[in-house]
Amino acid sequence: MIPHIDATALAARDPHALAETRRGAEEIGFLTLHNTVLPKAEVARAIASYRAFFKGDAGNKAQVNMNTTGSNRGWGGPGSEQVDPEANPDYKEVFDCGVELPPGDPFARLPVYAPNQWPARPKGFQQVIESYFTQARAVSLDLLQGISAAIGADPTFFADKFAKPMALLRGNYYPERPDWAGDKDFGIAAHTDYGCLTLLATDGQPGLEVQVKGGTWLPVSAEPGTFIINFGEMLEMWTGGQIRATPHRVIGGAQERISVPLFFNPAYDTNVAPEGAAPLTAGEHLSKRYTETYTHLQAMA
Repeated sequence: MIPHIDATALAARDPHALAETRRGAEEIGFLTLHNTVLPKAEVARAIASYRAFFKGDAGNKAQVNMNTTGSNRGWGGPGSEQVDPEANPDYKEVFDCGVELPPGDPFARLPVYAPNQWPARPKGFQQVIESYFTQARAVSLDLLQGISAAIGADPTFFADKFAKPMALLRGNYYPERPDWAGDKDFGIAAHTDYGCLTLLATDGQPGLEVQVKGGTWLPVSAEPGTFIINFGEMLEMWTGGQIRATPHRVIGGAQERISVPLFFNPAYDTNVAPEGAAPLTAGEHLSKRYTETYTHLQAMA
């Protein structure tokens, strides 16, 4: 049901790839993507690095706890995020990093471009994650241009919108679902993503579910090297509703799970309002949604 897109075919504007991409963007809100320029080995290396960090000692994680910042940079422990106010805080750990700007840049002091925090262990963690982050952003921009072509829009529209992307790379660690978990406990509760496009790598463990039309929850999984793609509220708004932001969730299961989403968003001052509407910058939209979600930012509000 969810279209499986060959990235090389989409870049060549193959008619079948374009048609399937359009179906995924407009009707489902999800795709899977393979045959990208990001090697499977690089994806596996990033997942292994995140796993070593999350399974490491508590003191190492505490040194980069995002509770000490006014931004989503560093480690967030269980309960640090609550995407659904009707559910309990999400049962997972996260590690976030983002794009940093030179000190003289007028946007450099904004929380969405805050300095990253890097743990002392595992060895080489920063280098592995930064390398993956750079490559994943390139894949995401190419994909956005392919999606634009698929929906009949200008494929170059996004080219200059991501020079200073508010891109956030996250490692998610979902432990085994505890015995005490109830119907309000989730790895991450049902939500739509806030931003533009999400490029998700996983370790292959199941857990992600997508709510398709009619309300049914459909399991979606992918091995390292194949990416799960979904679209956020920002892109739905930006395209006047042509592209769909779809609810999804992770309940958690008998085995732990690592996932690595790249939340790919344009520069802070990009107008993401649909044509004819009052201007709304990407930064304003994201800042509001982050404050509603991160428990440490709610405490500062």
